[in-house]
Amino acid sequence: MKSLCLIWLCLFLKQNLQAQETPVFEGGQEGHAIYRIPAIISLPNGDLFAFAEGRVNGSDDFGDINLVMKKSHDGGHTWSPLKTLVDYDSLQAGNPAPVVDLQDPEYPLGVIFLFYNTGNNHEYDVRIKKGVREVWLIKSYDLGKTWTEPENITLQVHRPDFPEFNTEYTFPEDWRHYANTPGHAFQFQNGPYKGRIYVAANHSQGGPKEDWSDYQAHGFFTDDRGKTYGISESLEFGGSNESIAAELSDGRMILSSRNQKGDIRQRIISYSSDGGQTWEEQYFEEQLPDPVCQGSILDLGEKEGKTILAHSNNADEKDRNYLTIKISYDSGKTWDHVIPVDFTSDPKKLPWTAYSDLVKLDENTLGIIYERDNYRQIVFKPIQWRN
Repeated sequence: MKSLCLIWLCLFLKQNLQAQETPVFEGGQEGHAIYRIPAIISLPNGDLFAFAEGRVNGSDDFGDINLVMKKSHDGGHTWSPLKTLVDYDSLQAGNPAPVVDLQDPEYPLGVIFLFYNTGNNHEYDVRIKKGVREVWLIKSYDLGKTWTEPENITLQVHRPDFPEFNTEYTFPEDWRHYANTPGHAFQFQNGPYKGRIYVAANHSQGGPKEDWSDYQAHGFFTDDRGKTYGISESLEFGGSNESIAAELSDGRMILSSRNQKGDIRQRIISYSSDGGQTWEEQYFEEQLPDPVCQGSILDLGEKEGKTILAHSNNADEKDRNYLTIKISYDSGKTWDHVIPVDFTSDPKKLPWTAYSDLVKLDENTLGIIYERDNYRQIVFKPIQWRN
């Protein structure tokens, strides 16, 4: 462990000494005890939008949880006051999955799509059919100044069997718990699926299993700006959970998933050649160790016909620590460029980092928003990944 700490410290000092994190959401401020589950996007005008769950009473995953937002006009150096977008009374509204539609000719500055989930009970209770999770969408056509009324898209992207809650929820698949991403969604910018908006997700199916194998990752997508939706096939790995996806330069896409079972402490990587409808390749990636936590993935551009990708997660198989960005120059097959994000040389004073999301700032710089200090803060940090 000591040698690992020294290696991490050297990398940290070399690559990130100049970058300082900026608090975005701080627990105990602006009406919420805790903020969790960050997501971030950039707009064509350079504005950054950060989203999170504002948990009113504490860190519990269920309860009075609001969907909140802040924006930055200066690359993440300063952030606006908090704005509450969805307040589902004393229940939860969360798992924000934002994406900007850049393919609508009527709105050249972009339309913001914000997918989110609501729920009326704790996760385990939903898994035993004592509650339901739903999927919703709001949009902004004016760069986040105003938002549309929430649209319930559960029937199109979820498969619940809960007629006691809604008489139309009678799907034989019997999906129970359900969650978007966490992190950003994305839109295909090129190729045969240009314009498609894709949201990575996961669900549990049937009764709960002790090893979490009732969970499977999937995705949903729209080719007509939210009028209709399709659902992908589920991953073959039982226990595949929180996921996030990115476009590849050859028309394919890549999905990175959490292994909820925890038997293999690595990210699950999957590839699709049909716009995320089916999966042609699925495997555990030993180059991306993971402590059973969330991660983010981002398309940074292209080099020699292959996509450059950034991937962030906690690069520790045991604990939520060593938040790291890894860069791949070959569409996710190797991850050789390692950038520590938040680190101290004293293993007794590790900063404790968890969920994160990535955004492209310019050709040489990306931004990362992440949870730290036992969920007391969500902070933003610019990272120069290419000199």
